Amino acid sequence: MNKNTHDGLIYAAGAFILWGLLPIYWKSLEEVPALELLCNRIVWSLVFVGILLTCKKRWAEVKTALADKKGKLLLTLSSCLIGTNWFIYIWAVNHDHVVDTSMGYYMTPLMNALLGFIFMKDRLNRMQGLAIMLAACGVAYSIIDYGHIPYIALTLAVSFAFYGLVRKVMKVESLPGLFIETAVLTPISAAYLIWLAFSGEISIYKIGLTDNILLLGAGAATSMPLIFFAHGARRLRLVTLGMMQYIAPTLALILGVFVYHEPFNSARLITFAFIWSGIAVYVADGISKNFKTMQKISN
Repeated sequence: MNKNTHDGLIYAAGAFILWGLLPIYWKSLEEVPALELLCNRIVWSLVFVGILLTCKKRWAEVKTALADKKGKLLLTLSSCLIGTNWFIYIWAVNHDHVVDTSMGYYMTPLMNALLGFIFMKDRLNRMQGLAIMLAACGVAYSIIDYGHIPYIALTLAVSFAFYGLVRKVMKVESLPGLFIETAVLTPISAAYLIWLAFSGEISIYKIGLTDNILLLGAGAATSMPLIFFAHGARRLRLVTLGMMQYIAPTLALILGVFVYHEPFNSARLITFAFIWSGIAVYVADGISKNFKTMQKISN
């Protein structure tokens, strides 16, 4: 293993482990309403990423992105998508739905493949089609068993998959892109926090020093995994990165079941079994295609 791959594995593992453990962070702030927590996350992410851009001298990338009219529209759309994703995720974690967030992020790669087929004219082979069908069967079983759509998991999967699709067609790196996205959302978020402060309802008056420090750290908690992921993605093959992404939902599932004692009955196990089967087929197909590609290169 060369140093580039070694570093990539460390960065990628760090990103997915941090994402997987993020429920612990938001759970420690469950006294703060989800909307207020989201606004803090947005505002302090803007501050944190702004400091990083200054240290790395990358403001020119932000200026270039803002000069592109189409890019600005796409970044506005991606801002709305990631804001929705963040809000649903925070609300779900702090209302004892960590297992549902895990299901959503297990489904995201399959949703990515489906959106690629619909919007990017990517071809789905039989294995990929089977993987998506298995995941759909899991969702269908959940609807039949519970009598309602697993809206948390689906909203997280759909919003993040569409976010990935929008970012895919843009030529903006993750750090300047995140700054612009949070900048789009900051005026409304800051206005809401100011209104809470003047009305005496803001949580900083009600929570302790430790929780206030955690609120300030929400920007770093949001941005660091993205930075690690960007470093890892540049050093690893996509198939390796694709397999590693399941670290995050697996950790979230473990936290939800064994730490926060959320229900995980036989019906939910069957739903996950369908989704896991789809993921297994999807990953196997990726490994097979990668192996064939490597054989062609070696020959």
